[in-house]
Amino acid sequence: MEQTSASWENLSLPEEYPEPHREDGVRGQDSSAVSRIQTVKSSPNLLQMLKAAESRRTAHSKDKEETEVSKHGTSVPEAEKTDMQIQYTEQKQEFNQRPIKAGRRSMSRSMSQSSTDSHSSVCSESSEDESSPREKLQKNARGLSDFCIKNIEQAVFGRREIQIAEQEMPALMVLRKRAGGEKPLAGANVVGCTHITAQTAVLIETLSALGARCRWAACNIFSTQNTVAAALAEAGISVFAWRGESEDDFWWCIDRCVGAEVWQPNMILDDGGDLTHWIYKKYPDMFKKIKGIVEESVTGVYRLYQLSKAGRLCVPAMNVNDSVTKQKFDNLYCCKESILDGLKRTTDVMFGGKQVSVCGYGEVGKGCCAALKALGAIVYITEADPICALQACMDGFRVIKLGEVVRQVDVVITCTGNKNVVGREHLDRMKNGCIVCNMGHSNTEIDLASLRTQELKWERVRPQVDHVIWPDGRRIVLLAEGRLLNLSCSTVPSFVLSITATTQALALIELYNSPEGRYKQDVYLLPKKMDEYVASLHLPAFDAHLTELTDEQAKYLGISKHGPFKPNYYR
Repeated sequence: MEQTSASWENLSLPEEYPEPHREDGVRGQDSSAVSRIQTVKSSPNLLQMLKAAESRRTAHSKDKEETEVSKHGTSVPEAEKTDMQIQYTEQKQEFNQRPIKAGRRSMSRSMSQSSTDSHSSVCSESSEDESSPREKLQKNARGLSDFCIKNIEQAVFGRREIQIAEQEMPALMVLRKRAGGEKPLAGANVVGCTHITAQTAVLIETLSALGARCRWAACNIFSTQNTVAAALAEAGISVFAWRGESEDDFWWCIDRCVGAEVWQPNMILDDGGDLTHWIYKKYPDMFKKIKGIVEESVTGVYRLYQLSKAGRLCVPAMNVNDSVTKQKFDNLYCCKESILDGLKRTTDVMFGGKQVSVCGYGEVGKGCCAALKALGAIVYITEADPICALQACMDGFRVIKLGEVVRQVDVVITCTGNKNVVGREHLDRMKNGCIVCNMGHSNTEIDLASLRTQELKWERVRPQVDHVIWPDGRRIVLLAEGRLLNLSCSTVPSFVLSITATTQALALIELYNSPEGRYKQDVYLLPKKMDEYVASLHLPAFDAHLTELTDEQAKYLGISKHGPFKPNYYR
């Protein structure tokens, strides 16, 4: 979800955040901030379900092989078999509660055969009829009308987008086959607020296949693909979202999605914290009945830690943002591939020789810088964290303060997850034609409020591109009104989102099936074994073959030969 300026009004971000987690469990030197490491077992329901499903699949494959042998007189070559067994040991998993590192991701989008169609759906939808569909009664083929989207007649095109995304999201498709018979989410009422794209549609339909009932809203007013929303509504999912919502529409859709009058949700899947905030503030009794929250953005996780620190988080929550599969893949590789796509579609700029300032060198910043450097751009870094700053220096970038280069740079990109990273004092000094955009999750990184004054003129150039013109004629080029660039202005890789979406699905299953008392009213990370399981589901797409440790090697390292291979504090 995108954090809006109206959100969490009574829960402002603290001035200081806890220092990074250390191996000894102490954050910094403050003995009162000792990190509590909780040791619990992974949910036996989830692990036993996957093992049982695997056993049945193996037995079925063996029967099928015998049939092939008797039919053709030859056996199926061993190389054609896919061995996806993940053995779970009955050892304790550590769930450590730790603060957030910077980084934000964006959701993923395929750049496959339909790239032309995708470009059309992303860009042309902004120029559609801008009227709100709130008063427009629509019904799908089944006669259901519990949804609010732009146009239900676009469903056939959205279905094609979803089918293409499914080809690039192998882990979710495997999860459907392995766990679909068990229905591990039977009885789960999942209310979600994420970007509504073809990739999230695959996640939503996977949750439905696993037994959940779902209602969904969008976390970003510019990222919804109207055709995909139509396809979900046609399939019977209650969706409340369309591209180009107003601020009022945004909160109206979330309220309709919550559906307080028609059902009681028991699970929340959030991206940015707006949905969690809305239920917490407006429906406190409903919030107390929630069994678990899964949050995948840095902004939303900040809010959950705030609630936990204040003693007001009355349900357990999973921090997906800090899982290894999110940080090392989604934040890095997704942004690396999508930053240039968004910039070029909106500005047609050549980057060879251009001077670019990237604010923040977390995983998102690293991905953006790698892409820009590869095209010959001269990249400067601004960073508050000395460790990230040192990484930038050793990667060959110059670390500076934004004020030192703001007069000369051609592009400014924010990737911090913080607020007012680019202030009016910077905007006033930028060169004519400087491009300003945001790749962090929150729309507060650029101080847009300071630009909405009478002396400055706003001029729409094309969808998601505005000129902000100063009285002397100087102008900056603002993209997506400071919101997430790649999802607002382009598309992102489906395969990377498959990794994050699978992690989200497993987090929901884990929380929903956990016995009473396993998770307290706090924020948790998925065990490292789950991260490794998600990664293993994606390896066959590359025809990758893992090396298996010998018993002697495993004993030497002090680990199980089947993992986890990294300690729980590894990030």
